Amino acid sequence: MSLAEGQGGYRVRFDWGPVGADVVAPGAAFVAVVDVLSFTTTLTVAVEQGIRVLPYRWRDDSAVDVARRHGAMLAVLRKQAGPGQITLSPESILNANLRADGIDRLVLPSPNGSAISVRLADAGVTVVGVSLRNAKAAAEWVRERAGDRPVGVVASGERWPDGSLRPAVEDLWGAGAFLDGLAGPAPDEGFSPEAAAALWAYRGVSPAVGSALRESVSGRELRGYGFAGDVEVAAAVGVTAVVPILRDGWFVDGGSCT
Repeated sequence: MSLAEGQGGYRVRFDWGPVGADVVAPGAAFVAVVDVLSFTTTLTVAVEQGIRVLPYRWRDDSAVDVARRHGAMLAVLRKQAGPGQITLSPESILNANLRADGIDRLVLPSPNGSAISVRLADAGVTVVGVSLRNAKAAAEWVRERAGDRPVGVVASGERWPDGSLRPAVEDLWGAGAFLDGLAGPAPDEGFSPEAAAALWAYRGVSPAVGSALRESVSGRELRGYGFAGDVEVAAAVGVTAVVPILRDGWFVDGGSCT
């Protein structure tokens, strides 16, 4: 048996990063992508406002062209924002009224969650955007539709300076929150050991997930840069029923999907 086949016998699978996405995707009815700080949190907040979101792999000039071609607003890096620009900060989008400003489409570049979402969609997989804010609602949505078909979960992780994958604990917890919604009181025999480990990691931290998120490496990094509000927005567990589903290149609310 190869590593790529290791979770193939399980109904619910979990892994990390782009390669992990390739491993859990085959045969899956849905794959949940989790990037808590901050892609899927920003995505969830935007879709809550009725904004269609196009995930984009690269943060370069090509993103400007894509946004212009689709008549969309481009989200820029927090530190690069000028007057009137939207950033990748979920707090900035939460506090904005984009629809009132005539914005109904947003391009979100991200080398982690966004790139993984596009990678999965290109492989023909139905992608669900999951954050702590909507993990319960997303799990219920998937459970109602997946039946006995497999479900994959991908923790996007972050990057070390050399470009290698850095497993990020906030994504483990976000994945676990989604898996907790799928599992009910306890994981059944359909959960891979990897999926069960993510679930129990979340259950262990859930009573204090907000403070744990603030003190995580990613949380401390954002707070150090002056974006403590983004961490607070990300730590709001179960506050929305919106379920971003990637359809024809754009994330839309699952309630509007047929």
